[in-house]
Amino acid sequence: MSKWLITVGLILVAAGLLWPLMSKLGLGRLPGDIVVRRDGFSLYFPLMTCLVISVVVSILIWIFRR
Repeated sequence: MSKWLITVGLILVAAGLLWPLMSKLGLGRLPGDIVVRRDGFSLYFPLMTCLVISVVVSILIWIFRR
């Protein structure tokens, strides 16, 4: 269990460090992302970005499990 938590922690740190690079690639502003702006209220739900990241992570896990 401890190896799993360390791995997840390292992945989160790497994602945090690479976030500026990912934003330059357009992640977070994809056509399926939902943005609602009203007076005094802003809602941002990155639906398509989450789907893309999920597919990429699933493919990587599938490759490394083989």
